[in-house]
Amino acid sequence: MTRLLTVALGLCLVASLVVAQESTKPAKVGVGTKAPAFTFKDQSGKVVDLAALCAKGPVLVRLTCGCSGCDKELAYFQEIDAAYKKHGLISVAIFKEGDAKVAKYAAEKKINMLYGVDTKGSAWDVFQTKTMPTNFLIGKGGEILAVAPGCDTSGLLAKKLAERIAKTVDAPVVDPRPKVNNKK
Repeated sequence: MTRLLTVALGLCLVASLVVAQESTKPAKVGVGTKAPAFTFKDQSGKVVDLAALCAKGPVLVRLTCGCSGCDKELAYFQEIDAAYKKHGLISVAIFKEGDAKVAKYAAEKKINMLYGVDTKGSAWDVFQTKTMPTNFLIGKGGEILAVAPGCDTSGLLAKKLAERIAKTVDAPVVDPRPKVNNKK
C-alpha cells in the first residue's frame, strides 16, 4: 500500500512538472491568437511598441531582408501601405540587415512606411517563424488576422493580403500589381 501511494504521488509530481513547463512556453503565434509583445527601434531611433500601434488600428508587420526576392516584393507592400494608410493601416517592415545598409536601402527604395532593424533576428523568434519574409496582419486590438509567409515576386501574395486588409478597414480592394507592373 505504501509503495502504491509513493508511485501515485511520484506520478502526480511528474504530471505537475510537465504542466508547469508547458504553461511557460509562449503561446503559438497564428491566426486568431493575440500578437506577441514586441518592441523595435524605428528609423529615427525611437522605441516602438507593437501593442501601442495595434491600439490605433490594424498593423501589417513584414519581417524581411533586402535580398532580390524581398526587394522585388517590397514595391507591392509599398503600394498596399499607400492605398490603405488613409483607412488606418499602419505598415511596419522589420529588416534583418544592419542599420547603415537598411538606411541606404530605404533611401534608394524611397520607403515611406515605418521600419526598423533587427540584426539578431529576435522578431523572427518572437513571431515564431523562420521564413523570410513573413507578413502578419494584426487587427486593431492585437488579434492576428492573417499570416502570409514566403516570397512571391508576382504580387499574388500581396494581392491576397490587400483583400484581407480591405475587409479589415472596410475599404475597396486595391490590387497593388498593376501599379507596380506599370512602373517597370
